[in-house]
Amino acid sequence: MALRFEVLGRFNRARAAQLTLPHFVCQTPLFMPVGTQGTIKGLTNDQLEEIGCQIILGNTYHLALRPTSELLDELGGLHSFMKWPRALLTDSGGFQMVSLLHLADITEKGVTFQSPIDGKPMLLTPEESIQIQNRVGADIIMALDDVVKTTITGPRIEEAMYRTLRWIDRCVAAHKRPNEQNLFGIVQGGLDPVLRDICVRGLVERNLPGYAIGGLSGGEDKDSFWRVVAQCTAALPEDKPRYVMGVGYPLDIVVCSALGADMYDCVYPTRTARFGTALVPEGVLKLKHQAMADDTRPIDPSCSCMVCKNFSRAYIHCLVTKDAMGSQLLSYHNLYYMMKLSRDLHSSIVHEKFPEFVCKFLQKMFPKGDVPEWVCNAMEVAGIDISSCCYPISSSYDLNSYEQVRQD
Repeated sequence: MALRFEVLGRFNRARAAQLTLPHFVCQTPLFMPVGTQGTIKGLTNDQLEEIGCQIILGNTYHLALRPTSELLDELGGLHSFMKWPRALLTDSGGFQMVSLLHLADITEKGVTFQSPIDGKPMLLTPEESIQIQNRVGADIIMALDDVVKTTITGPRIEEAMYRTLRWIDRCVAAHKRPNEQNLFGIVQGGLDPVLRDICVRGLVERNLPGYAIGGLSGGEDKDSFWRVVAQCTAALPEDKPRYVMGVGYPLDIVVCSALGADMYDCVYPTRTARFGTALVPEGVLKLKHQAMADDTRPIDPSCSCMVCKNFSRAYIHCLVTKDAMGSQLLSYHNLYYMMKLSRDLHSSIVHEKFPEFVCKFLQKMFPKGDVPEWVCNAMEVAGIDISSCCYPISSSYDLNSYEQVRQD
């Protein structure tokens, strides 16, 4: 095992920890931006360090296609190839079972993809996934799991969960660098609490360095989402990191942290930046809107990032409609926002002010007190009193209401 996980503070289920990895000492809760092929679009490594990025996520499937894991191995691994001194995590390639399902054939042996580059078949087995990740050299590597959308029902969910458990043993057996890289297992089971429980118990029996909660953020309702997270975090070991895969909305991260999760990743902050949208405490700000054209204020007056210190909304509005620099500046701001959110979560737990932080966060995002009912329910389970800022009016999480333009 090549990690050390030390809990530094708690508030009920929430915890702040220090995660020591071969290339970096990280503070949790933490958010990991997605650099699929060794880069965060539009940002340099110096900028990522500047804003406090601790771990970058790369994708095994895409790295194996280009530049190839063999080349990465020859050049000393992905750290050396991309000149990144801090930690890396590589996904297993399993998510492509969902995102590229029309190109994939899933069997007990593995997943056969039709390459989107040249159309040739590519078989990804648990063994091959681990071998590729061993060559890539990330601090944390993920087991190949059988991923199914949470909106799917029926026997396929159970089949995928049991296959995930069978595949973890093949991944462990294939892992040749356990003293340098940490293999995390992934909890599957859809929205079925019985299947999730079976998978958690099966993975914990393997005594892995860390555990991920997979298969979420696939279109399920928010009430089901948080209940799966709550169930899994409650059953996973206290002394190991817990990673909720594919989660990137700030509100979701606050809720999952309250429920005891530690790590998150998503393309959302950078992808939404490329569409001209900035993350702000009130939700989001859409810089393409005409109302931004003559707005001389910074994106977020309370933000101390390089973009907010130097540029106006009007300037970025001008760029996002015509120039790639606009999406680069917004990517910088959005990732700065996510890193600051991570730091604030960590420090509020360590300094025993987590409930106050959660209430202030919700008050800014929902100034009318219209906090979604699912958030209120999740916080109740987490043991956090948000009655001072919570007047639930809706049982569903409306993304459109979250993504409003805040001008006042």
